Amino acid sequence: MPEIPFSTSAEQRPKFLNEYEKLTSQHYKILGMSWAGWIFDFYDLILFTFLLIPISKEYHFSDMEMSYVLGATLAATAIGGVIFGVLADRFGRKSVLQWTILTYSVGTFLSGLSGSFWMLMIFRILTGLGVGGEWGTGQTYIGETFPAKVRGRYCAMMQTGAPLGIALASIVGGLVAPVIGWRYCFFISLLPAILVLFIRRHLPESDLWLYRKQILKSGLTSILDKGSTGIKHFLELFSSANRKYFILGLILAIFDMSAYWLTYSWMPGYLHSERHFTLTKSALWILVTQTGGFLGYLGFGFVADRLGRRPAYSIYSVVMALGLVMVTIFWDTIVMYNLVILFFMFMVGFGTGMFGGFGSLFSELFPTSIRSTAMGSAFNLARGIQFFTPVIISVIAMRYGLGGGISLAALFALLTGAWVWTFPETKGRKLYAGD
Repeated sequence: MPEIPFSTSAEQRPKFLNEYEKLTSQHYKILGMSWAGWIFDFYDLILFTFLLIPISKEYHFSDMEMSYVLGATLAATAIGGVIFGVLADRFGRKSVLQWTILTYSVGTFLSGLSGSFWMLMIFRILTGLGVGGEWGTGQTYIGETFPAKVRGRYCAMMQTGAPLGIALASIVGGLVAPVIGWRYCFFISLLPAILVLFIRRHLPESDLWLYRKQILKSGLTSILDKGSTGIKHFLELFSSANRKYFILGLILAIFDMSAYWLTYSWMPGYLHSERHFTLTKSALWILVTQTGGFLGYLGFGFVADRLGRRPAYSIYSVVMALGLVMVTIFWDTIVMYNLVILFFMFMVGFGTGMFGGFGSLFSELFPTSIRSTAMGSAFNLARGIQFFTPVIISVIAMRYGLGGGISLAALFALLTGAWVWTFPETKGRKLYAGD
């Protein structure tokens, strides 16, 4: 691991990557690998929702049992987010990015070997651990290395991996699975582990993280207190300096995650069982939402860099809420107009583009010493809480149908757009090793 010549003066050390006026090949490599890791991260997570039906049919699992498996996977992402976040602050962004990709790839592969409910549960939990770690590590990597004036758009650009991952899961789960079977869908999902080889050989470590390490080695604790490890490192999130924004960030993520998972955990099942779509047609309609999501993420970054983080969140939350209400509560009103329904499905996806703001917002709120821990913990603890989401929808569906459960997502989308105003505006904030 190369060291950066140490100096407390910006004039006497090389420029950090986040101080460059123009992006370099190193920036694009970091973006590309973090983005690819997030594509397959989300693919591995969502693929399971498309394979729920064939797996449950083969083993005669109930909807509630499958909800427990999905919920346990989401809960594991919370644990993974905390563990890998701490590891990334201690061992570096580059190394831990590799570890997370290997973890979720192996977990998904092993899921194909499942022969019982508990085997499936264990392997999906392993997948969830890796899934939880990748996002925070990748977003920290980008947030620390990209210039402040364009951080929002490139953090959001990494987030486009989510709709692409869902689109890939739709294709594999909806079109390929009926041909090769659900087990082989899991087996072929080991392929993303190849990304690790490229990351190891071609990516630089975050120079901001490296420089902080040099500061610690120098013993200049007047610049930066020495960091702790393990549980003490995690508890630093609740210190007087960090507690406020960590709790606010966790609540923001809970609201947004609730909107997202209330929408997508049973959306394929909703289209299949209540709207009587074939699995193939359901997959194709989900692709419409993910097209909207992809464009929404791209657009969010530019809006956030231009108007600010808070206005961007509010605009997108309203778009998502409107789309959700129309494709659930008012479905019967617009059912005869396929193009209209598809437009609102597109709006649902476009509105989820507000997830593109978490990377830049959290990067700008927390210091380098705990940045990855804070980002991974807030984002993934919120996702872990979604353990209850699939179960809640199953319970509500007994009386109001899956559409009734999914429609609750509109409320959480609006709460996200309102809650973001509890934060200061961080657009354009510069990051430092000694912050």
